[in-house]
Amino acid sequence: MNALDAEQARRFALAWLPAWTGNDPKRLAAFYSEDAFYLDPAVPQGLRGKPALLGYFERLLARNPAWVWTQVEGIPMEDGFLNKWRADIPVGGEVLTVVGVCLVQLDGQEKIRRNEVYFDRSELLARIAAAIEPQNSE
Repeated sequence: MNALDAEQARRFALAWLPAWTGNDPKRLAAFYSEDAFYLDPAVPQGLRGKPALLGYFERLLARNPAWVWTQVEGIPMEDGFLNKWRADIPVGGEVLTVVGVCLVQLDGQEKIRRNEVYFDRSELLARIAAAIEPQNSE
């Protein structure tokens, strides 16, 4: 497989990124190969294999059913694209906008074989802590 051009990356992201919304982990996991590798700031060591990804996606999407991910830009790279993205994440009655990047490499069947997600989550963690704090003081 070669790099996806910007239009191919846009089309892939238009199909894939909506699967992050709505708490449907099986729909999201269907975009990944059986031996996929996934990494994000919460799992910096990464996860390998669809069963591990599905378990993680079940927990992650259950906590964030209404977040919305959109592509800002797709940049061609070997076997896929670098995806600059925007996530609108409801936290404590507000919506936090986070921008980050992830690398997306596909296998020969156009399934994601490697997905590494990078972003600064310090504001997100602070907002989550602030939203939880009033509940703990009751």
